[in-house]
Amino acid sequence: MDENQNARLAVGELAPQFCLSDQDENLLCLKDLLGRAVILYFYPKDMTPGCTTEACDFNDRLDRISPHAMVIGISPDTPESHRKFRSSYGLQFPLLSDPTLDTIRAYGAYGKKMNYGKTFEGIIRSTFLISPAGRIDQAMYNVKATGHAERVLAQLNKEN
Repeated sequence: MDENQNARLAVGELAPQFCLSDQDENLLCLKDLLGRAVILYFYPKDMTPGCTTEACDFNDRLDRISPHAMVIGISPDTPESHRKFRSSYGLQFPLLSDPTLDTIRAYGAYGKKMNYGKTFEGIIRSTFLISPAGRIDQAMYNVKATGHAERVLAQLNKEN
């Protein structure tokens, strides 16, 4: 089993706790969100094509998602970068900064990737549906940015 497989989270597990700075440098902690479902998605980098598509797709569906869950994006980018990203695209959900990769690794969203035949380590685009009780309801690894938000919304609708 490779390193990524060991780190992967399973349905029913407690979601790893975190406290990270958002785009305004306010601390957001998972424990403070108990009682509310959360869509936690990990992405490589602000302002890149795939990450912009994914963020805008979640943003475009917020009116249908927010009655069921809160959307939170996490990347290693700085709060300043997140502010610019949110401002450039009118994003209405928090973006958290994980420069140490500790939270990203805890969720198994960092590891070996392949691009154009070359293997390297980086952020594995991943999304987690976290129950109001703080447990993993869905763990989705290696997701494709395009259409992903719609698939997550469909999953939410199935569960509610």
